[in-house]
Amino acid sequence: MSLLDPQAVYALWLRDVKRFVRTPSQVAGTLVFPLMFLVFLGTGFSDATLPGIPAGVEYLQYLVPGIVGFTMLFGASFAGLAILGAQDTGFLKEILVAPVSRTSIVLGWIAGGATTALIQGSLVFLIAIPLGFRVANPLLLPVVALVLLLLAVTFVGFGVALASQFSDTQGFGLLIQFIVFPIFFLSGALFPLSELPAVAQYLGRVNPLTYGVDALRGALVGTSTYPLALDVLALGVSAAVMVAVGAWLFGRVESV
Repeated sequence: MSLLDPQAVYALWLRDVKRFVRTPSQVAGTLVFPLMFLVFLGTGFSDATLPGIPAGVEYLQYLVPGIVGFTMLFGASFAGLAILGAQDTGFLKEILVAPVSRTSIVLGWIAGGATTALIQGSLVFLIAIPLGFRVANPLLLPVVALVLLLLAVTFVGFGVALASQFSDTQGFGLLIQFIVFPIFFLSGALFPLSELPAVAQYLGRVNPLTYGVDALRGALVGTSTYPLALDVLALGVSAAVMVAVGAWLFGRVESV
């Protein structure tokens, strides 16, 4: 049995994508929170001058990258539910007895979760354009795609790692919500981290979403706190670490 089976990875990826596309309610549900933030905050503070926001940058321009990042975080983290759902239906037991490595199984779920998260983030980005959002430099859109991919892989890996430690979907969903929102608020998505207390700023600096939002802001709006290269490097490291941790925890739990 090889460490990586491309056919198994593809099969699990295709299963997740088909399940996502065939459930319009899930697609619509993932857009509710982002739309509320964009409409109520983006338009409500459109003419306000908020502390810490760069001069000449409207709040909607500042907000959209943060909400796209939040969408990626929310959708990708809940991708861990695929493991628990497969466990409930018996599908997990079937693939575990197949001659497929645990690494291939995890990578297939990560690929599927990352793809669905990318779809969600792209939809939010497209919805923001009619609301008045403007891309500063279209030539940097490939960088935006790379950042979204790294964000998706990071938090899908996180979701898989966490789901490996649970046996019920309710407990997992509850804990994810308690984790996701602090990550969101400590990322600079809604307001600059410089306006927060020192402890919160430190937590923000070790938060992968901080670098994802900052990179999106730099590529889409033209303003960022850190160099774009540093943001991408930090995301690359976090993606690699979370995939490795997710694969290790999943393999360890199932081998017991």
